[in-house]
Amino acid sequence: MCGITGFWAPDLPSDAAGIAESMAEAIKHRGPDDSGVWIDGEAGIALAHRRLSIIDLSPAGHQPMVSACGRYVLVFNGEIYQHKTLRRRLKDSHSANTWRGHSDTETLLAALAAWGIEETLSELNGMFAFALWDRKDRTIAIARDRVGEKPLYYGWSGGTFLFGSELKALRVHPAFDRPVDRGALTLFMRFGYVPAPHSIYTGIRKLTSGHWLRVRPADGETDAEPRAYWNARVVLAQSAENRLALSDNEATDQLEQRLREAVQSRMEADVPLGAFLSGGYDSSTVVAMMQAQSSRRVRTFSIGNHAAGYDEAQHAKAVGRHLGTEHTELYVSADDALAIIPRLPALYDEPFADSSQIPTFLVSQMTRQHVKVALSGDGGDELFGGYNRYLWGRALWQRLGRWPVGLRGALAKCLLAPSPAGWDRLLRPFAGVLPGELAPGRGGDRLHKVAGLLGVRSAAELYLRLVSLWSDPQTVVNQGWEPGTALSSPMPDAVTDMSERMMLWDLLTYLPDDILTKVDRASMGVSLEARVPLLDHQLVEFAWRLPLEQKIRNGQGKWLLRQVLYRYVPRAMMERPKQGFAVPVEEWLRGPLRDWAEDLLDERRLREEGYLNPGPIRQAWHEHL
Repeated sequence: MCGITGFWAPDLPSDAAGIAESMAEAIKHRGPDDSGVWIDGEAGIALAHRRLSIIDLSPAGHQPMVSACGRYVLVFNGEIYQHKTLRRRLKDSHSANTWRGHSDTETLLAALAAWGIEETLSELNGMFAFALWDRKDRTIAIARDRVGEKPLYYGWSGGTFLFGSELKALRVHPAFDRPVDRGALTLFMRFGYVPAPHSIYTGIRKLTSGHWLRVRPADGETDAEPRAYWNARVVLAQSAENRLALSDNEATDQLEQRLREAVQSRMEADVPLGAFLSGGYDSSTVVAMMQAQSSRRVRTFSIGNHAAGYDEAQHAKAVGRHLGTEHTELYVSADDALAIIPRLPALYDEPFADSSQIPTFLVSQMTRQHVKVALSGDGGDELFGGYNRYLWGRALWQRLGRWPVGLRGALAKCLLAPSPAGWDRLLRPFAGVLPGELAPGRGGDRLHKVAGLLGVRSAAELYLRLVSLWSDPQTVVNQGWEPGTALSSPMPDAVTDMSERMMLWDLLTYLPDDILTKVDRASMGVSLEARVPLLDHQLVEFAWRLPLEQKIRNGQGKWLLRQVLYRYVPRAMMERPKQGFAVPVEEWLRGPLRDWAEDLLDERRLREEGYLNPGPIRQAWHEHL
């Protein structure tokens, strides 16, 4: 795991090496073990690399790496899990006869030189982002893995093409002069993250997962559009038309075998390795597969806090004890978590509102004290129907479809007539008999959210409402506007079930741009490599071919994944309400963080900064308090 960056300009500045070194230094946390710079002044290209040594710790893995034929230069971030198989194929076909070491970087470079970019990408099983300079054609190609585990930003500024693993590397370059993109800021206010292909800066983009891009000198500011080498929409459409006809036992057997293979391939490392263990189904399954294939006790790590309703550490400890892992846990106080907040802007580079970034960073920080690589259980919800919205969102859409749009619109207007605070006053006399969702203090907000759902006209609009933090974010951002995202593209005709549609939308947006961004920045912020076995693309494709009833059954998600885990962990140990990886941020904002928040949300300050409209911001803040 590493950090990559570089730039390309018609006239390379005299201090190009120093600039490239500074860009790499900005992401040193991604690779503290080694660094390198490669310059071709005549061609105007500078490549830089920071290395976190995981496989082949010798100098033979040093980057930037020049191919044996001398034509290509590579900077690479990630892991190619079947690189030994690819190397044997290259040897057997005599496509590569000279080897310097046993790193997957060298294997990837030899494959790119022998097979070309598109064929190589179709063969790779891994998490990666890389940039390849072609010295003959004077072109640079950048690529990103299928699901989006590893990040890659790119764009033009002042006639210079810039790229890097994180935005902070691009900002170091003297040519960087990009203002905040108010469209991206509007998207952030809706989703709580900036979705690909956008970044918070105008003209700087995230390379979309499963895509690659070739840039030529003549492209300039109007560079070519990225090309897809793996398309989740196409995969799902083909899967919907070619469902597997397996009995429950056969499906469980096949899933278990595929899980074992995905986990085993991610256990290769020349450094100490462990796993995050929350005690939930996903991480417990990953750890069970690890321990079943390990001759020694697997190192597992969890984090807990004493806030009621937020602590999973006891569950994780019980699972670890049953599986026989060497378990380490850390209980953190509110002060420990609050101390992380000032570091978050430097970690994430652009607005990011998932509060679980705090415990994710804390567990990564603890884990890095013991190991250099950790396996994570992310991805199970999106593949096997684990989120609650897949259940009640589907039921809601079926019910809404029976009501005339006009009637739904009229009811929505009635619910929106009183403000949330007004509803709370109206509901207060009935506090003893109302369900918890309508209790004063939260009932008004819930009723307004229901009103927003009543007016939807399509499944896509319903999903958008369910995942939106602000239903009309353009009113919140000064001069705001809302550009298109992956949600703007049509759903394949073969996918008709609302649950599967939501799972695909999550796979395209929420998973790479929220969940995987959080894991990457939190882990790499402390120089820890996180690997995600459930997102092995072959496992992803298998999961999509399973009938929905083998994923969601009897009002419960992840049915098939549960059956696999029950072969290793007793059902009684796992059956409990689903918890997220969360912290009591709502309590902090009313308590120890209140003065801090009041200062940030001061009306005069908001007006002077000019990004957000104070009215709706202040109203939301008062409603929260």
